[in-house]
Amino acid sequence: MIRELLTFGLRNIMEQKYEEEIQMLQQEIEMLKTEREESLRSIFIQNGDRLQQELKSVCEDRVGGGTQKHTKLIMEIRELEKDLRRQTEINGIALKECFVKTLHKSKNKLVQQLRLAGHCNVLLFQVEFAVTEIQEGDTLLRRVTELNIVVDGAEFKDFSSFVSSVEDTKDVLLFFRTLRMFSERCKERRETFQHFQEKYPDVVSLPEGSRSELMIIQSPKLPGISMTIFWKIDVSKEGVVKPSLELLLKMPDQAREMDTKKVMENGSEYFESLLRILGVEASIEGLIRSMRL
Repeated sequence: MIRELLTFGLRNIMEQKYEEEIQMLQQEIEMLKTEREESLRSIFIQNGDRLQQELKSVCEDRVGGGTQKHTKLIMEIRELEKDLRRQTEINGIALKECFVKTLHKSKNKLVQQLRLAGHCNVLLFQVEFAVTEIQEGDTLLRRVTELNIVVDGAEFKDFSSFVSSVEDTKDVLLFFRTLRMFSERCKERRETFQHFQEKYPDVVSLPEGSRSELMIIQSPKLPGISMTIFWKIDVSKEGVVKPSLELLLKMPDQAREMDTKKVMENGSEYFESLLRILGVEASIEGLIRSMRL
């Protein structure tokens, strides 16, 4: 998958004869049409505009404007670009840089170094790795080596252990699949925090910003009483993304003595019950309204 998406287009343009370019690109187009349900393919061929410009330039330079066959090829590429843009919108992953360098090339072996940089929602990433391909008869063996990943963002602390495990296993596709799911959950948390802060500015505060895991609900009428929501996003080594919300209540000792219903003691359990029944937004809304009474 990696070579088809990153090398067939870029490498063959520069190194193969023009007739071979057309054949390989047509094969790539057919492959992409049958695999369009795979969400990560747009990651590896995001430089569509440059590809189209280079192909169009080659056609014009070599055949003086191109034949009907060349025109058809360009039209197919344009359709492919539209499909890739749709996939990018769905995935939320966009590349800003796509670099491929051939380190070794022989009849039966190809070694290439790749660097991908871009963003998934608000998370910036850069992935560098090498791909070794060995042809053994009719079998093509591919292996990823030297994987290095850099992710930049306030949410990275929730993601760092997973990134370390992926660097050990060299599973590039698992990284991108999990990155997409993780960034979606981060986006959901950020938008929820921003919504409540804008709706209840007198009660809700985000001391570390909307991209953090912390939201504080304070009573404007009862000083010293507050609720703190910790919204974590856990990621397992297998790439399972799971949100986790906890509630911490704080009140003065005098108010604690008057807490005959043990709201302070059992507040976390009450909140977990609300989450199961009402969901995240409705549960937080209920907490905020209770503090504004």
